[in-house]
Amino acid sequence: MKKVFFSGLLLLLLPLAACSPQTRGTTSGDRQAKPLAIGAIPDQDPQKLQRQYDKLATYLEKELGVPVKYKPVTDYAAAVTAFKVGDLELVWFGGLTGVQARLQVPGAEAIAQRDVDEKFHSVFIANKKSGLSPVKDTADLKNLKGRTFTFGSESSTSGRLMPQYFLQQAGIKLEDFKGKVGFSGDHDKTIKLVEAGTYDAGAVNEKVWLKRVASKEVDLTKVDVIWRSPSYYDYHWIINPEVKKSYGEDFVKKVQNAFFKLDPNVPEQKEILELLEAKKFIPTQNSNYSQIEEVGRKIGKIK
Repeated sequence: MKKVFFSGLLLLLLPLAACSPQTRGTTSGDRQAKPLAIGAIPDQDPQKLQRQYDKLATYLEKELGVPVKYKPVTDYAAAVTAFKVGDLELVWFGGLTGVQARLQVPGAEAIAQRDVDEKFHSVFIANKKSGLSPVKDTADLKNLKGRTFTFGSESSTSGRLMPQYFLQQAGIKLEDFKGKVGFSGDHDKTIKLVEAGTYDAGAVNEKVWLKRVASKEVDLTKVDVIWRSPSYYDYHWIINPEVKKSYGEDFVKKVQNAFFKLDPNVPEQKEILELLEAKKFIPTQNSNYSQIEEVGRKIGKIK
């Protein structure tokens, strides 16, 4: 009688085991698919970032066949830390933060960038009441001496690192500005601070500037561009090598292909590309950011 009872109980439990959480959503064999955590440096308004990366997460989830979750962070340093400890596995970094992150995670790879990121530019903007004239050559940046000036985040490549590098080439030190230089936190805030006259001038990511001008979020009667920098490598996606243990040895290639596959002729994908200010994504590699590392070490942002 007992044998019959336990046999019946086993038959009842088998369907439940088949539906248990440990066996649902697998990606390879019997491993459970945990959400892939993606993130980005908070270089723009948080609400704008949430919208664009939520849409990207939905696309990647469909392409990769695993859950994908966008996790916002409070600042640039938090993005690097989250990548280091594994809370974020795929992150959109700027040139500087990307180098900082990779140096702390052996095996981390720069895998994709936008078509614009291999020749990226910063722009210096000025309040029109400041009387600052357009700058034709890097050497003419000396005209900024004695003026008030703000960068973006302290760890921003386009809003601090490279602008400070070009200023140094013109012989300008931070103490040459009037008062203490500002660090607004992101490009949108820099634009608003210079527009309001809080600072005479500031350094901004060119793509953010152009996007805000196009959407008429900038009052061009109050602020405009006075200089466009030489080009440099900037933004890129970096992936943590631990994803191979979670999703398989070929997962990095799958993620790369998902970015390269984004097609402006597909409406949903076109929207994602437009939100990310790209026409397409192209390959990149760690060695492309050697100049960024060199400059970062010179100004003390990489040790």
